Amino acid sequence: MFSLLLAIIYLAYISLGLPDSLIGAGWPAMHAQLGVPVSYAGLITMIISANTIISSLLSNRLNRRFGTGRVTAVSVMTTALGLFGFALAPSFIWLCVIAVPYGLGAGAVDAALNNYVALHYSTRQLNWLHMCWGLGAAISPNVMGFALTHHLGWRSGYLAIGIVQALLTIALFASLPLWHERHTATAPTSASGQLRGLPGLPQALIAFLAYCAIEGTAGIWAASYLVASRGVHLATAARAAALFYIGITVGRFIAGVVADHIGDRALIWSGIGVLATGGALLLFPLPSHVAMMALLLIGVGCAPIYPTIIHQVPTDFGAANSQAVIGIEMASAYVGSTFAPPIFGWLAGRTSLGLYPVYLLVLTVVMAGALAWQTHQLQQH
Repeated sequence: MFSLLLAIIYLAYISLGLPDSLIGAGWPAMHAQLGVPVSYAGLITMIISANTIISSLLSNRLNRRFGTGRVTAVSVMTTALGLFGFALAPSFIWLCVIAVPYGLGAGAVDAALNNYVALHYSTRQLNWLHMCWGLGAAISPNVMGFALTHHLGWRSGYLAIGIVQALLTIALFASLPLWHERHTATAPTSASGQLRGLPGLPQALIAFLAYCAIEGTAGIWAASYLVASRGVHLATAARAAALFYIGITVGRFIAGVVADHIGDRALIWSGIGVLATGGALLLFPLPSHVAMMALLLIGVGCAPIYPTIIHQVPTDFGAANSQAVIGIEMASAYVGSTFAPPIFGWLAGRTSLGLYPVYLLVLTVVMAGALAWQTHQLQQH
């Protein structure tokens, strides 16, 4: 029963990753057919992110009232409806409207599953949970690519992923008795308003924002940096940019293997060290293949940080506060991933894309400083 539930949780997190990379893969075809500029993709992603932040902040209240299983099932169902809506949208305006439930579903399931696994499972399972997100994010572009290559249209790509989400929704509703058994054994959660004054919480939010700023910027701007600053061919750079996501996925598998042996904090600081090493390599005028391997290192370094910080939440802030804390952390994370990449684009437009490693290293220092400050605050109390 316990292993079956864990498998269902992994499937739910794969489903969380499925929509995330779909718009990037389909937008070149979508904007042309809908008759809007390429830049309008940013409007869609901003609407999705804004609603993801809202649902993350509401996740504590929702989970206290309905339980993690129901929130997860309804959230995935909402995302599935959003995907079907994208497939049927007659215009760009309708995409904007449908992006609202699309984003609301993602934020609630993200916070709910992270808290549930942090409470009931080890660091290993939490790292592997986030590895499942990487699998989902890697599947969608291939589905969209197949649809476009075979002249089925971008709507078919959304429809196919929507069907997968619908099937996962059925599996999640069928699994509700398993969630109920686990849910009744958990400690009551506190309301978000009771978190004020928790030592170390502001620093944790800064660290989360900085981490997701690193992840978002590194992934979105990698190919452009390789082309503009390293002279890499467009097609090669596009493939090389995937090394960052490969590093995250493989790194999270490795982190899951070693996590229970070295402990959470050692795992986080090891990741920061590898991340900083990758960023530092990009500062030097080394051959382009070294720069590509640096992207892989940055991904491997990023891999354990996010899930391991989450796993520490019940320990650092108490099990009763964990759902509320993780909901706020998710919101902070989405703020970082939403705004840091366009800020870098603005800065690079006024300087050069060579700023890429400097920007990543500055954010790494901010994250490391926040985590060190948080540790100090917790030790003081």
